[in-house]
Amino acid sequence: MTFLSAFAVYFIIWWITLFAILPIGLRTQADEDEVVLGTVESAPAKFRGGRVLLLTTLVSALVYGLWLALSTYYGFNLSSLPRIVPDFGPN
Repeated sequence: MTFLSAFAVYFIIWWITLFAILPIGLRTQADEDEVVLGTVESAPAKFRGGRVLLLTTLVSALVYGLWLALSTYYGFNLSSLPRIVPDFGPN
């Protein structure tokens, strides 16, 4: 696998992980009873961007490492997954 392909896979995993990590530990302005005028109640009370980016990077690195080990050493790939749609092609 080339460096660009590896980076593309890691970036996709990182981006998906970001949206999974974002709501963890989130306290909204409504939870804190301090709604700033002109904002919605569901807006975050405190910006915690550094923590989210660090946690996202660590979790996605673990997922990428697992994927790399499974694909490199054990030979698992997308064709190893079971087919959900039956094959109606000629036999």
